[in-house]
Amino acid sequence: MLHLCGTAQMADLIDILVVGAGPAGANAALAAARHGKHVVLLDVQVKPGGQIWRAKDSSILSAPQTPESSAGDALRAQITKAQIDHRGSTRIWQIERQSKGWDVHVLRDGEVERLTTKALVLATGAHEFVQPIPGWTKPGVFGLAGATALFKQNLSPPGQRTIVSGTGPLVFFVASEIRRLGGTVAAVVTPNTRRDWVAKLPALARRVDLALRGALWIAHLMMNRIPIFWGCSVVSVEGVARVEGAEIQKLDANWAPKGETWSIDADSLCLGHGLIPSIEAPQLSGVTISYRSDLGGWVPDIGEDGATSVEGVFLCGDGTGIRGAAAAELHGTLAGLSAAEHLGARTAKERATLRSRFNRAARFGLAMTALSTPRPGLAMLTKPDTIVCRCESLTQTRIAQEVEVGAASTNAVKSGLRAGMGPCGGKYCQTAIARFIAVHENRPEAEIPPPAPRPPLRPVPVSALSADFDYDDLPIPKPAPL
Repeated sequence: MLHLCGTAQMADLIDILVVGAGPAGANAALAAARHGKHVVLLDVQVKPGGQIWRAKDSSILSAPQTPESSAGDALRAQITKAQIDHRGSTRIWQIERQSKGWDVHVLRDGEVERLTTKALVLATGAHEFVQPIPGWTKPGVFGLAGATALFKQNLSPPGQRTIVSGTGPLVFFVASEIRRLGGTVAAVVTPNTRRDWVAKLPALARRVDLALRGALWIAHLMMNRIPIFWGCSVVSVEGVARVEGAEIQKLDANWAPKGETWSIDADSLCLGHGLIPSIEAPQLSGVTISYRSDLGGWVPDIGEDGATSVEGVFLCGDGTGIRGAAAAELHGTLAGLSAAEHLGARTAKERATLRSRFNRAARFGLAMTALSTPRPGLAMLTKPDTIVCRCESLTQTRIAQEVEVGAASTNAVKSGLRAGMGPCGGKYCQTAIARFIAVHENRPEAEIPPPAPRPPLRPVPVSALSADFDYDDLPIPKPAPL
């Protein structure tokens, strides 16, 4: 276990520390604060809201409101009113169990701090999965989720002429926002078929408001004669120094490419194949994980209302499975109430009334998540010379060679090639590597767990760890006489 040196700043004992200020974490903090608990809310962003309710940059505060910005502003106002101790621009990098609770080590404003809490609520959200394709590392390629951050914070499209390719409803939201912000959509490309969407009509009927919004996105694209290629995928990115276009190909029922390809000119590409729960922090706190394809892959094992088998640790939101923003809000409230009850509050009746609402919202979210569940053929989009690990510039061929000589786990590939040891911590490559191993070894993906997390969860400057440490202060004895 990696311990922090004695130079770290230490705060007073906190009742409940909430990590993540998105829909789940923010509502967990609000729920706990309503029951009189001292709550500290941490997030990597400057302001609460998370990815979906990301705050606008200060230079564009006067821009017209959207449903997402309005919801985010309302949430931020509630947090301010509740006098929750929100600390932005803060990243956790280590979690340690102590007799009185938990020590959480964070990096904030270039300095390390140690926060001690009686209870810990982890709402770490999700990260985007992109199946690596030839040219996906070129400048001008954005993740679908990354593009939404650009829209919400800066009101800026990714380029002048953009191809939008990916799964689920997010692909249509991104295309709609690009047009709203003055960009041109060259084409929308999705592995999903019309039949896939028809199969989700019962779920869509539960949220008519969201179904209507999605239908309007598609209708506007069609009215403006923007091509939608159903059951297709971008299979390679064209261009030398940056994006100049993309190659498109039809997919079969298993999402494997088939038939001839064709090209579309563009100066940018938005690409995404669903979300994956961010589980490193729960793992570091001792929570076990299981494979659930319906929830987005590997997820922490949780009980009712976000409780875990680890005393004092509660989980909520997309970090426990991709169920959508509405479910994440309710899940966060349930977890916050559970944490408050752990510290003596009485919340059982309040939680009982919320569970049915959470379950209804989750059913809708899971139906949308299913549209992005990868099919076996998706892995065939990655070619032998495609870079899989961006940080270490490792191609699929190099990874295949490592697997051939016996690296039958993600931990083994990481140990042999440093895949996942770069600045991203493996969030861009580990899922693709696990799926490659599963195919190569003819094993189910559920038998290929992610690497065991190790601190620091994210890079920490050595200067921050050393702080005012001076080697001259070490009590080094003089050499013994000869």
